[in-house]
Amino acid sequence: MLKGLFADAPLTFAGKHYTIDGLDGFPKPAQRPHPPILVGAGSPRMLRLAGREADIVGILSSSTRTGTLVDDPVERLPESVAKKIAWVREGAGPRFDDVELSTVLAPIITDAPRREAEALIGGRGWSGVTPEDVLAMPSIVLGPVGRIVDTLEERRERFGFSYYVVSDAALGPFVPVVARLRGR
Repeated sequence: MLKGLFADAPLTFAGKHYTIDGLDGFPKPAQRPHPPILVGAGSPRMLRLAGREADIVGILSSSTRTGTLVDDPVERLPESVAKKIAWVREGAGPRFDDVELSTVLAPIITDAPRREAEALIGGRGWSGVTPEDVLAMPSIVLGPVGRIVDTLEERRERFGFSYYVVSDAALGPFVPVVARLRGR
């Protein structure tokens, strides 16, 4: 429906939940055919849909299947993230190379990454994961600035992430990482 409302002609649509009859979206976007559409998802069905329709797919590292946010560390492990990207690829088909992959990133600038990983496990009440597991999680980066830059570049190569969302609370400490990435 969004793509139809951005198009030049009026939109007519009849579906299970919506019926639209000749609605001409206004104002028309300056970006053509439409502004980039970002869909964040974590389940197979929604990741396939996002792959099929979105320009940017946000890979959720926490489950929302129950209708609330569940912080399950297994969802953050590299194997789980790779599986989610495979579902996006399945939905996107031949257009996968045109889809930008995104994730929410939790950066922790520290000279003691293992100790911070242990603190994260305890603070979140996670069980069944080791500090090494946390250090490998694509949605978490721990370490000094140089190590974080190297890790983000490695994860871009491995997973295809090129779009990271960083919370406003982490922006200040993350500035040196962005500066170093821009300089490369």
